[in-house]
Amino acid sequence: MTSPSLLPEGLRDRLPPEAEALGRVRGAVLQTTELNGYARVDPPLAEFEATLLGRLKSSRSTDLLRVIDPISQRTLALRPDITAQVGRIAVTRLAHRPRPLRLCYAGQVLKVRGTQLRPEREMCQAGAEIVGTDSVAAVIEAIRVALDALTTAGATGLSVDLTLPDLVPLLAAGPMPVADIEAVIHELDGKDAGALAALGAEAYLPLIEAAGPVDTATAQLAALDVGGLLASRLDGVRAIAAAIGDRATLTLDPTERHGFEYQSWIGFSLFAEGVRGEVGRGGSYSIVHPDGHEEPAVGFSLYLDPIVDAGVAPEGRDRVFLPLGTDDATAARLRADGYATVAALSDADDAAALGCTHIWATNALQSLGN
Repeated sequence: MTSPSLLPEGLRDRLPPEAEALGRVRGAVLQTTELNGYARVDPPLAEFEATLLGRLKSSRSTDLLRVIDPISQRTLALRPDITAQVGRIAVTRLAHRPRPLRLCYAGQVLKVRGTQLRPEREMCQAGAEIVGTDSVAAVIEAIRVALDALTTAGATGLSVDLTLPDLVPLLAAGPMPVADIEAVIHELDGKDAGALAALGAEAYLPLIEAAGPVDTATAQLAALDVGGLLASRLDGVRAIAAAIGDRATLTLDPTERHGFEYQSWIGFSLFAEGVRGEVGRGGSYSIVHPDGHEEPAVGFSLYLDPIVDAGVAPEGRDRVFLPLGTDDATAARLRADGYATVAALSDADDAAALGCTHIWATNALQSLGN
C-alpha cells in the first residue's frame, strides 16, 4: 500500500522555516515589481488546454499535465508557466488598456516532469511582463527590474547570460542558407563543431567561438561578413550592457536556444552566486490576439525555490515569547514594531523550544541569546 505521507515524484511539502522564507522571497519580488509600476494579475492554476497553448508562439504541449473537466467535459491543463496566462489576459480582458502595459504575477506552476538539474515538478514562479513593445529600452527595464527583484530577495553575485534566439533562422534565410536548419540549431546548442561540418554548415562555426563576455562576443559577431544583418541586434546588446554596467556580470551566447523556444530577438538567463542552476529567464516574444495578429512583449520569470534552497532568502522576523498574563496592548505594540509574537498557552510552554529569539519579561524585551 502507498504510504499516506508519500507524495508523487517531483512534489514536496515546504515546512518551517523554508515555507516562510519562500513567502518572504515572493513578497520581495512582488513588492519590487509593483514599485516599478507593474500591476498584479492572478490567473487560475488551470484553464482549457487550447487556450493555454494558443496564446504564445511555439508553446509546447509536452509540458502540460492534463485533466478532464467534469463540468464542461473539455480538456484542462495545469499551467507549467504563467507567462502564457498573462499574455491571454493582456490581449483579451485588458486589450483596451493603453500600451505599454506592465503586469506582474506570482504563483505555483506544475510541469509534467523535472530535469536532471532540477527534478522538482512544482515550483513558485514570479515575474513581470511589458506588453506592447519589445524595444531595447523595454528589455533594459525588464533586466533591471529582475536584478532589483533578485537583490531584494537576498540573491547576490548576479550574472546575466544573453542570447539571440532568432539568430540562426535570420542568417539561414539570408547570407548563410542551410539544408536542415533544425539540425544546425540542434548542433549549435550542443556546440558540436564536427557535426556542423558534417551538415555542411561550416559558416556557422564562428558562432560557437563568439560566446563569452559581451564585449568580446559582440566584436566577434560584428566581424562576420553578413552584410550588416546583425547590426541592430548587436547595437541592442551593447546598449543593454552599457545600461546594466557593473550591476551584474554580462555574457553573450548567441546560439543558445534551449528553453528560449518562444523568444524572438533577445533572451536572457539569470544566475546568482551559491544558487543551483538559473534563477530566472526572460526576453522578447509575441502574444497572439484572438483575431490572429501578434503583439510584441518583453518579460522575465524568476524561479523562487532555488533561492530558498540555497539559504539566501531575506531574514525572517524575530519571535518574541509572551508569558501568561502579558496584556494585549503590549503584544499589539510589539507586532507593530515588526516582531512576531508567540503567546504562552500554559506555564509549560518554553520560549526556546517554540523557536523564539526574545522574551517579554519585567516589562522589557530580552534576547534569548544573552
